[in-house]
Amino acid sequence: MHFAHDSNAPSTATPAAITPYMWLVASIAALGGLLFGYDWVVIGGAAKFYEGYFQLTDEWARGWAQSCALLGCLVGALLAGWTSDRFGRKPVLLGSALIFLGSSVGIALTDSFTSFWLWRILGGVGIGLASGISPLYIAEIAPTRIRGMLVALNQFTIVIGVLAAQIVNWQIAEVVPKGQEVAAFQVSWNVQHGWRWMFAACAVPSLLFVIGAVLVPESPRWLAARGRRDQARGILGRIGGEPYAASAMAEMAEVPQGGDRGVRWADLLDRRVLGVLALGCFLAVFQQWCGINVIFNYAGDIFAEAGYDLNDVLTNIVATGIVNLVFTVVAMVTIDRLGRRWLLLVGSSALAVMYVGLGACYALKAGGTAVPPMLFLGFVLAAIGAYAMSLAPVTWVVISEIFPSRIRGTAMSLAVAMLWIACFILTITFPVLNRVLGAAGTFWTYAGICALGLVVVAWKIPETKGRSLEEIDRAMGGDDAGNA
Repeated sequence: MHFAHDSNAPSTATPAAITPYMWLVASIAALGGLLFGYDWVVIGGAAKFYEGYFQLTDEWARGWAQSCALLGCLVGALLAGWTSDRFGRKPVLLGSALIFLGSSVGIALTDSFTSFWLWRILGGVGIGLASGISPLYIAEIAPTRIRGMLVALNQFTIVIGVLAAQIVNWQIAEVVPKGQEVAAFQVSWNVQHGWRWMFAACAVPSLLFVIGAVLVPESPRWLAARGRRDQARGILGRIGGEPYAASAMAEMAEVPQGGDRGVRWADLLDRRVLGVLALGCFLAVFQQWCGINVIFNYAGDIFAEAGYDLNDVLTNIVATGIVNLVFTVVAMVTIDRLGRRWLLLVGSSALAVMYVGLGACYALKAGGTAVPPMLFLGFVLAAIGAYAMSLAPVTWVVISEIFPSRIRGTAMSLAVAMLWIACFILTITFPVLNRVLGAAGTFWTYAGICALGLVVVAWKIPETKGRSLEEIDRAMGGDDAGNA
């Protein structure tokens, strides 16, 4: 699918300058990404301590504690679409912020395992809401020429949240008062209190998110699609000035106005929508099944199998986080210049090559050939870098852009729900694949998935840089979808 005119031509709805208010609003929305990253990762560092407190010795109980949030993620992702299309983007942002705040405090104060996992599920709902609404909201308030960078800001804050959780876990676990015997104190204090503070620390950015979500405006595109054009114009004027507001409103002149009735199933089953919905769901699933999250989730096992000792494993895990951060910044500064499609093609290709190389290293090692551990590390870091500058941020950008305006929230929530289902399947199948196929066969399988994804991206994904959301809407065939 291609646009009929030059994709490098600038949109008319572009402010003369990128205003501080615009950055402030986008940054507040991106706090949802930071909390998403923090809440997703914090449990890894806290696990051995709360397991000791609740005396979790059964593998099923331990696994449930680690994975129950995924159930909430799926529920939250599905709720984000319907509620944001029905009531607006701002209430969902605020709802996710309040859930993050409540769940972090609730876990910190709990004294029973049942309430612990109930709070974790609620926290997962917050993650699901934020993962759907934050990039969508940013895309709808962002000027065309920097929309990719501003939406990628959400991925950047996710990475910051992951690093913040790792640092907070490390610092809290190291707390030792003067005069105390280190090992004994750390075990007793962390089991009784330390893990609580790891979760409670999330309350600080959550409170900032609550305050910010109260202050940010509603999405002007959501307002315009529901006939509230004067409000939309006023918000656009605050974001980029009056000339920008006038040109943006002209671009939105043909946005379908469906009132406040919400989205019906018939809207999603419209033949003009189904193809775009399938494309968005494919990208969401591909972002997970490309296999990179296996490296994050099982980094210790992967590096240990490569021959690293425990101290080196921990150092390498920190290195993966740094590379992830650096290449996310690379994506932010290139996505609006090089384009979404180009980054996806490069990232998919690079991941396939890295996985072939990584699999070859494992195969040689299994056959008795000495393979330098640094070679394993090099392939892993290169794969993470390729992912961080392509599939990680670009997927969120594209699925926030390609859906028809009036059903954008619901359609994106379905894509995000598919992402969480794919994440669960990927995580739960890796140990089985690793046992049946071996490490080499497993990574070669992921290489094949990346090669398939490369073909689909080259065949089906249009370039959306430099196009307004309304232009994308018309080009994807959804300009009048849902009017019936």
